[in-house]
Amino acid sequence: MRWNPLLALPVLLLMPGAQAQDAAGEAEAEDPYLWLEEIEGEEALAWVRERNAESLAAFDTPEFAALQERLLTVYDSSEKIPSVRRRGDLYYNLWQDADHPRGLWRRTTLDSYRTDEPEWETVLDLDALGAAEEENWVWGGVDCLPPEYERCLVQLSRGGADATVLREFDLATGSFVSKRPFVLPEGKQWAAWLDQNSLLVCTDADGGSQTDSGYPRSVRLWKRGQPLRKAKVIYEGEQTDITVAAERDHTPGFERDVVQRAITFYSNEVFLRTRRGLEKIDKPDSAEMALWRSWLLIELREDWTVGETTWAAGSLLVTNLEAWRAGDRSLEALFEPTETSTLSSWSFTRSHLLLNTLDTVRSRVLVVTRADGAWQVEGLVGAPELGRLYASAENPLESDAYWLTITDFLTPSTLTRGELGAGQPPEVLKQLPSFFDADGLVASQHFATSADGTKIPYFQVAPEGMALDGSNPTLVYGYGGFEVSLLPRYSATRGISWLERGGVYVIANIRGGGEFGPRWHQAALREKRHRAYEDFVAVADDLVARGVTVPARLGAEGGSNGGLLTGNMYTLYPDHFGAIVSEVPLLDMKRYHKLLAGASWVGEYGDPDDPDDWAFIQGFSPYHNLDPADEHPPLMITTSTRDDRVHPGHARKMVAKLRDLGKEVLYFENIEGGHGGAADHKQMAFLYGVTAQFLWERLSFEEPPAEEVEEAP
Repeated sequence: MRWNPLLALPVLLLMPGAQAQDAAGEAEAEDPYLWLEEIEGEEALAWVRERNAESLAAFDTPEFAALQERLLTVYDSSEKIPSVRRRGDLYYNLWQDADHPRGLWRRTTLDSYRTDEPEWETVLDLDALGAAEEENWVWGGVDCLPPEYERCLVQLSRGGADATVLREFDLATGSFVSKRPFVLPEGKQWAAWLDQNSLLVCTDADGGSQTDSGYPRSVRLWKRGQPLRKAKVIYEGEQTDITVAAERDHTPGFERDVVQRAITFYSNEVFLRTRRGLEKIDKPDSAEMALWRSWLLIELREDWTVGETTWAAGSLLVTNLEAWRAGDRSLEALFEPTETSTLSSWSFTRSHLLLNTLDTVRSRVLVVTRADGAWQVEGLVGAPELGRLYASAENPLESDAYWLTITDFLTPSTLTRGELGAGQPPEVLKQLPSFFDADGLVASQHFATSADGTKIPYFQVAPEGMALDGSNPTLVYGYGGFEVSLLPRYSATRGISWLERGGVYVIANIRGGGEFGPRWHQAALREKRHRAYEDFVAVADDLVARGVTVPARLGAEGGSNGGLLTGNMYTLYPDHFGAIVSEVPLLDMKRYHKLLAGASWVGEYGDPDDPDDWAFIQGFSPYHNLDPADEHPPLMITTSTRDDRVHPGHARKMVAKLRDLGKEVLYFENIEGGHGGAADHKQMAFLYGVTAQFLWERLSFEEPPAEEVEEAP
C-alpha cells in the first residue's frame, strides 16, 4: 500500500454549524456575513433557497432543458464502462443509471465481463436500502477481508458527505451481519480488517479523540462483541496532527500492521507494529513509503542525503526492509526524475511494480521487476505511444494481472487487461462509444511564459483550422494545488456542453500541481502561491496573444482549490475574463482553517493566525480582496450543503458580499452531493449543465467589442 491517507481517506463531518460558534463578538463585527456559516441554520438555509430559486429561474429555458437531458442520457447510458474490482474469482462494480440513481453493488465473472452484456448478480441495492431505512444513502466504499472476501465493511454516506456510517456485510448471505456485527455510527472514521473477529479502527471513540483538523487521533484494536470504548488504544497522535491511520498487509508470508501519524499534509511518521510495540521506520518525514513483500519503498518529496549519495526529490527508492531495520542504509533508485519527467503514481502486482510516469505531461507506463538479484525497468508491452495511460494492479495479493486505461480528449476511453510477464499486449475489454461529435476537432499542447519566465504548458482542444481572430468562446480550467496533475481525458460533459457548440477548451498545467513532480508543487506553496495565479493568467494572455480569443470571450473554471484559483482570477485579474465559475470553493482565507477540514491545509496555504503568514495569505484571499470600484465579470458559484470538506460558508458569504456590492453573481447550493457537488446523475446533469450554460451564454455573443478585436493579433 502507498501511504497517503490525506488523499485516499475521507475528510469527515463535524456537527452542522459547530465550528461557526467560535466566531462571536469581535468576529461578527468584523464579518457581517458570519451567520451564513451556520450550515443548517434556519436563516442561512432560507437565504440559500432564495438564491437557488433565482438561479433556477435564470436557466428555465428550452435550451438548458435540452442540454441537461442530453447529459443525463449519457450519464445513465448502459454503454458506459463498468469499472470493476477483483475479489477472489469475482469482479465487483457499483452501477448507477436511471432505474438505480444511488446504485447497485453487483458482481460477475471475468468471462462474463468480457462479453458485451455481462450477467450481473446484485449484491446490494442502495436505492432499495435507502427507501427501506428512510435514508438518502450514497455509496462510500467497501473493504473486504482476503482471501475469502466474505466479510466486508461497507461505508454509507448520508447525501454524499465524506462522513460515513460503517456496517459489516456478509457476501455469503448477501445481507448485513446481524449477530454481533461491526457497526460504527456516522463520524470521522475508517477501519482495516485484521481477521474476521478484529479490526484496526481510527475513530472518535470517546467524543474527545479528534485532532484540530477534525480527524481521528487514535488507533484502536477492536474485538468483535467488545464495546468500542474498551478497545485497546495501540497508538495516539497529537492534538495538532492532521490524523492517524492504520492498515494490515495481508500478503501471504508478509502479514504485518502499519500505523501512520500524519503530522501535516506533507509530513508523516510510519510505524511497524511488532511484538515489542511500535517501531518507527527511518525515512524523511516528507517522504511517502510503502511495504511490498520483503521491500521498503520510499518516494521523496525533498532531496535526501544518505551517506555520500544525495537522492533528488521525486525519486522512488527501494531497499530490503529487514536489512534497513537492522541499520543497513543501502538504497537503489527505481525512478529518478528529470527536468521534464516525474512519477505520477505506482501500484504493485504480485511480483511486479507498475509506474505511471509523465514527461512534459505525456504518459508512459514502466514495469519494474526483480530478477537475477537486480531491478529491471522496462516499458509496458503493448502500451500505445499516444494518449493518457493509467495502469493499476488488478489484485496484488493474487496475480500479476493489471488494468490499463487509455484515453485522450477526443478518443473514447478504452479499458484493457493484461498479465505482466506474459510478454503479450493487453486485451481490449471495453470501449466507450462516441458520446459527442469530435469530427474536425484537434488537441494540441502549447506553452505560455509566466511572470518569472517559467514556461507553463497547457492543452487546447479546438476546431481544426479555427480563425485566429479573437472570435472563439474559450474556457480555461485549472487547479494548481496539492500536487494534483490535470491530464487529458475523454469527457462527454465537455464535448456536449462546450466543444460541439464551437467552443475552445483549455487545461492549464500551472504550478502548485504535480505535472512536473514535487518541485512544480512546491513552487507555489504558501508565500509563493501567487505563482499559480500568475501562471493561469499567463495562459489566458497567451490565448489572447495567439488570436484564439479575447478577454470578453474567455472564461475560467475551477473547483475546490481550483475554486480558490478562479476566485482570485475574479478579484485580482477581473479584466482578463468575460465570465468565471467557482465550484465548492475556498474563498475566505482568514477563516478557512477554522472551518471543517481546513486546519489540515495549513501546510499548503499558511496559518492565518500567524501575522507573518497572514501578510501573504491576505494577498490571495478573494473574500478580502474585493474592490468595489473594479469592473468584475459575471460570476457563478456552486457548492453543497453536505460538503463537509470545504465549508459552504465560503461560497455563501462571498455571494452575499457581492450581491450587496451590486455585482452580477448567480449561486446554486445543492442540498446533497458532498464535496463532489452531486449525489446522483440527475444532480450531476444539472450542475455540470448549468455552469456550462452560464459560461456559454456570456462568452458566445455574436460580435466581440470592436476595440478588443482590434487588439488581437
